[in-house]
Amino acid sequence: MEQSGKIYLVATPIGNLGDMSPRAIETLRAADLIAAEDTRNTIKLLNHFEIKTHMTSYHEYNRTEKAYELVRRAEQGETIAVVSDAGMPAISDPGEVLVRMALDAGIEVTIVPGPCAAVSALAISGQTTGRFVFEAFLPQEKKERRARIEGLRDETRTIVLYEAPHRLAKTLAELAEVLGGERELSLVRELTKRHEEVQRGNFSYFLERYAEEAGRAEIRGEYVLVISGKSEEELRAEEISVFSDFTPAEHVAWYESQGYDRKEAMKKAAKDRGISRRELYHMLL
Repeated sequence: MEQSGKIYLVATPIGNLGDMSPRAIETLRAADLIAAEDTRNTIKLLNHFEIKTHMTSYHEYNRTEKAYELVRRAEQGETIAVVSDAGMPAISDPGEVLVRMALDAGIEVTIVPGPCAAVSALAISGQTTGRFVFEAFLPQEKKERRARIEGLRDETRTIVLYEAPHRLAKTLAELAEVLGGERELSLVRELTKRHEEVQRGNFSYFLERYAEEAGRAEIRGEYVLVISGKSEEELRAEEISVFSDFTPAEHVAWYESQGYDRKEAMKKAAKDRGISRRELYHMLL
């Protein structure tokens, strides 16, 4: 029985070629085939490191049919190395389709780790890093985009997303409308490159700044937005404000309508109001 090959996900530099690891170079040289998001970009990398391995294009528009071909070749014993234009393949990248398909076919998938713009930006952002959610690029379809942004309104984890320079001002305005002008964020651009920059402030600050710069040459490079999550204190204050117009009886009745028994409804209503259950009981008499 012929032995199956293997698929390597090979991280490549997000800007500085010095970040290319020796193992990544060795893997690309030893592979039977390199599947590249854009062969025009990847050939520059290969030429720099004198890598002669044959390439094939694997991108958003052929991700399914080409994945079948790559899996078939791996089943026949070939070693396939997958690279993105920059950073980690399969992260906000069509490589995720190939990974699922290969694993379903019993093909071994392994990783040659390295740069990732989302994690790198998060690390230097100054925002909380213990818990975060990665949104990649927001959808372009208006309804889906709005729904995605609305879904971030009460997110307590740090939010990381990508944006292109020509859409930055518009995206900042849309996010500010939902998340609020005072929400803190860090704008990170040109990671590992000569003009690497981290800007910190709130949405109001950046809206003013980029409104002035809109259409000028200053807005360059791919951006990573690292946005602070909503604090637990803010969430709690908003929850309490919902009940501010309720009488004590209406407050308890609302919890009962949600399926809580009388005792639990009184307990939750008292907590919302910052009083004891005994005090609430006397208010209901």
